[in-house]
Amino acid sequence: MNGEPVSTVSPAGVSTASLQQSLGLFDSTMIVAGSMIGTGIFIVSADMARTLGSVGWLLASWIITGLLTIAAALSYGELAAMMPRAGGQYVYLREAWSPLCGFLYGWTLFMVIQTGTVAAVGVGFARYLGILWPRISESSYIIPPISVTSRYAVSLSTAQLTGVLIIALLTWSNARGINYGKLIQNTFTSAKLAALLGVIVVGIVGWSAAGKSNFTNLWSPQGYTPVAPGLTPETLFGLIAAICVAQVGSLFAADAWNNITFTAGEVKNPRRNVPLSLALGVFIVIGLYVCANVAYAAVLPLDKIQHAPSDRVAGAMLEVVFPSVGAALMAVAIMISAFGCINGMLMSGARAYFAMARDGLFFRRAAELNRASVPGSSLAMQGAWAGFLVLVRTHNPSTGAYGNLYSNLLDYVVSAALLFYILTIAGVFRLRRLRPDVERPYRAWGYPVVPALYLLSAVVILAILFLYRPETTFPGLVIVLIGVPIYFVFRRASADKTAAKTF
Repeated sequence: MNGEPVSTVSPAGVSTASLQQSLGLFDSTMIVAGSMIGTGIFIVSADMARTLGSVGWLLASWIITGLLTIAAALSYGELAAMMPRAGGQYVYLREAWSPLCGFLYGWTLFMVIQTGTVAAVGVGFARYLGILWPRISESSYIIPPISVTSRYAVSLSTAQLTGVLIIALLTWSNARGINYGKLIQNTFTSAKLAALLGVIVVGIVGWSAAGKSNFTNLWSPQGYTPVAPGLTPETLFGLIAAICVAQVGSLFAADAWNNITFTAGEVKNPRRNVPLSLALGVFIVIGLYVCANVAYAAVLPLDKIQHAPSDRVAGAMLEVVFPSVGAALMAVAIMISAFGCINGMLMSGARAYFAMARDGLFFRRAAELNRASVPGSSLAMQGAWAGFLVLVRTHNPSTGAYGNLYSNLLDYVVSAALLFYILTIAGVFRLRRLRPDVERPYRAWGYPVVPALYLLSAVVILAILFLYRPETTFPGLVIVLIGVPIYFVFRRASADKTAAKTF
């Protein structure tokens, strides 16, 4: 199968070119690692530390995230080896549960999960570029905010323009062919892994008196923000709730590991390389994430982790070690990380919508491949929507402050994304029962114990989020459910086109 084209003729009658199997094991692993590492690891530990109140439980929370992510990746490997097709998780949900379930995941992926993350990381790139080039700023407007409603506006700042241009550049480069995308991915992921490793080494070598104090009082809660009135990490249930709420940050920072499954149709020997790249990429990144938090705690007092300026914990650490150039070094490291993350997410996300369109459940043009044998129209649609999310602002009439729509949407869908992970892992059990004779070149490690432990842990986290963070979890569920009538619109349109061709 290596290097052979994969036929891609749509059931709805859309004739396409062929996907080219050009991604080897190294390329696939770089997609896993590169899509995971964005800007989150440099920021989210501040909010987690405020919730948990101790370095010990901060590190424990990251380890829990790591175990959950590794367990999920090892279980996904079975599905990836069974169904090595473009679309990945969309295909797994479709086959295990129903086309509607698969569509709702793809809908949420397009509307928020993938595009919202691309928008957030694009603006994150611009913010750190602004440290080196102050003219790039969210308050330096080319077009000042124009109110659309009392709560929403559209604007174009130099930071927003930079974010849009980065998205456009990487959408264009990926449209030129899979080899362009993988070259950028391999280069920038290698650089970001080296940069993150450098941050870790600097922190551990710069171990300070603050670090000794942190590890002496490893489990002593201090300076925390209660999850709810009277619910603190000083009680057992309060601690469990705090860990579950803190997972929002760490799971978000560790997300997108599944993106390689979207590009499975372009991986050489996918039955072997997709599961293996999932395991390798996740192990590498989770190991670096835990070590990065050890490095933060080795240099910064707990209160400085909790209250780092703009939550930039890694930047605060480097400024302590290198007072004159720390901010600039951190800015360069994060820009490299952000660039590679955006590239990986744009490359992989487009394949999911391509698979949906082939099933008649997305815009018909998205099922077509361009001359470079990549889903160019799907890439363009994804890039356009991500750029739109960069431009739309939220507005608080009482304070006059402007926020970012993508930030709110991402808060809303963290719980929805976790729900889809639960359904996908549960799909391993369901498909074992429904299709016991299907070839499984790789079987989930530790089945049924490891997948079951993941499901139990993820359900507990999701329940706590619905109980104590309803203001973000329920809107996320609404976004998913809005996709139900959209599904029937696409299905009806696909049926009408098929009937018209028949006659």
